[in-house]
Amino acid sequence: MMADSQDSPLPSAASSRGKYLTAPQRISGMPPGIPYIVGNEAAERFSYYGIIAVIAIFLTRQFRDAAGNLAPMDEHLAREWQHYFMAACYFFPIIGAVISDWLLGKYRTIIAVQLLYCVGHAVLALMDYPLVTGIDPKVLLFIGLALIAVGAGGIKPCVSAHVGDQFGQQNKHLMSKAFGWFYFSINFGSTISMPLTPWLLNKFGPGWAFGVPGVAMAIAAITFWLGRYKFVHIPPGGRNFLREAFDRDSLRAIAHLIPLFCFLVPFWALYDQSFSTWVYQARHMNLGGFDPETFSAQLEVTNAILIMIFIPLFTYVLYPLVDRYVTVTPLRKIGTGLFMATISFAIPSLIQTWIDAGEKPHIAWQLLAYVFLTAGEVLVWVTGLEFSYTQAPKKLKSIVMGVAFLSITLGDVFTAKVNGYIANQKLQGIAVLEGAHYYWFFTILMLCTALIFVGWSPFYQGRIYIQGETA
Repeated sequence: MMADSQDSPLPSAASSRGKYLTAPQRISGMPPGIPYIVGNEAAERFSYYGIIAVIAIFLTRQFRDAAGNLAPMDEHLAREWQHYFMAACYFFPIIGAVISDWLLGKYRTIIAVQLLYCVGHAVLALMDYPLVTGIDPKVLLFIGLALIAVGAGGIKPCVSAHVGDQFGQQNKHLMSKAFGWFYFSINFGSTISMPLTPWLLNKFGPGWAFGVPGVAMAIAAITFWLGRYKFVHIPPGGRNFLREAFDRDSLRAIAHLIPLFCFLVPFWALYDQSFSTWVYQARHMNLGGFDPETFSAQLEVTNAILIMIFIPLFTYVLYPLVDRYVTVTPLRKIGTGLFMATISFAIPSLIQTWIDAGEKPHIAWQLLAYVFLTAGEVLVWVTGLEFSYTQAPKKLKSIVMGVAFLSITLGDVFTAKVNGYIANQKLQGIAVLEGAHYYWFFTILMLCTALIFVGWSPFYQGRIYIQGETA
């Protein structure tokens, strides 16, 4: 993944920022900064998915009150907390993007918010000691999750756009592979953390389960800092940012992308429930003798493992094979992925129907659902990351990525609102979307979205923007 030795950087690549490169190098190989970005992302995603892997079990099984007594949350209330947290993690990217593109630049923004991330983990670890801190664990839960959400918000749009910034006209053909490796690193980190953190939670408690991912976050920051002289640092827009960025061409590009992002909202409403709803469902399935409290959460690693298999499989085998017969375009990939997501939630809907009838289906059925969910993720989001970057005007790369991440926020807010409504109705003695009806509701929503997308996609109009191009 290193640049070819015979290539040379642009003479103008280093400017007033000293040794920092401010324009893509004139090379045909992979940019030298990519390995540092990929390494940073692997460690950061270990941290994030470490939390996601244990939060559902922690809130419903090990959460304590200020006196240190067990006070677990109801599943619907826990699901509401979890999805609001995930929504916040993908809301703050739009704020981090503005700060990055306007004031600090991507590199300095990422380094700064990683420190908040580390502090957030430390606060969550303190929930294990309510009698020592004298602070209600629910207060620490809110503060810790808020700090991590802000940290994730600053990192997400910047690091995705930072990948694309490393490429110029001569090596832009490698951008798809770089985004593939970038996404591979996300799932490499989560593959390690998802089995590990539930084990830490049940073996040593919340202090270790939340503290170890915090150490991974510190490693991420160090890795990123080590690559500072390898990166292309696109300078922030400064005082002219708003005037130069939001011209007619930029506004037109954003207007064309917004409908696409809206189609992704139901996808994320389904996808992120693999970290909550599917975990609760797995407890009631035949797990082959494994501990339901640990194994139900560890199952989430299935998605990460499949991602690492599917990315090279799709990139190097399936896409070239299909392209012989039908032109493979980004929008066709995304549309196919939306139908895959529909199937992925139809399977748990059937599972829940069997559970409601008193049966105990084997966990292999949920593993099949993960196959379709992961295929949908590769088609929809790996494609969507690159497509969003290339369709974003040069001055708005981070902001457009931030807007893309808002689709995840809205998907999680929708799920949280649905569960909040169900919980409130339950308190009044009214049963709404109980059992399999809950799953079928989201399945039908996804199917309708996929069908509408098929009708919309032929009318999309856009343009490709690459750093280093003058046109």
